[in-house]
Amino acid sequence: MEITTVLCDVGGVVLTNGWDHDSRRLAAEKFGLDWDEFCRRHDPLMPDFDCGRLTLDEYLGKTVFYRPRAFSAEEFEAFMYAQSRAYPKARAVVSQLAATGRYFMTTLNNEPLELNRYRIARFGLRELFTLFFSSCFLGARKPDPAVYRTALDVMQRTPEECLFIDDRAGNIEAARALGMRTIHYLDAGQLRDELKRHGIALP
Repeated sequence: MEITTVLCDVGGVVLTNGWDHDSRRLAAEKFGLDWDEFCRRHDPLMPDFDCGRLTLDEYLGKTVFYRPRAFSAEEFEAFMYAQSRAYPKARAVVSQLAATGRYFMTTLNNEPLELNRYRIARFGLRELFTLFFSSCFLGARKPDPAVYRTALDVMQRTPEECLFIDDRAGNIEAARALGMRTIHYLDAGQLRDELKRHGIALP
């Protein structure tokens, strides 16, 4: 069956991850947080934060500002947002793919609401994607099969006509189990080669 639809991860493919272990470690160092305590508070909250059940203010209130600090919430949030950067080479490949006009382009990503909205706007992701299947909108996150099924149901697509791109093996395995074609992303050159293997030749 011909591919009609491309679902693409964001963090780790076209952008850096929004709030991963490395970003949190940098925040702990910059703001003088106790790393172990920060992790103990962060870890149980991340599923709800990712799935839109916890706002950024609520998350920070429980992980950082549960006691007075020498810095403001605005300063900390600005640092969080500043951790996001583009991967120009990968974005160029995805941009070429979108520019063909042959494929329905969507994201399928795990991300908290405020970070997700910021990154969509800041990095012009609407230029690449028509729909955003983000965990904060869906109330569930990859690799939960419900995430993939919801995306298929909303788009009215069969798994066989969908190509899913992600940098994490577990997310790829979940998509493949449902019958989607997949690319386990490593770098921009490999992505271009893998698209060609799936019958998608770019300029």
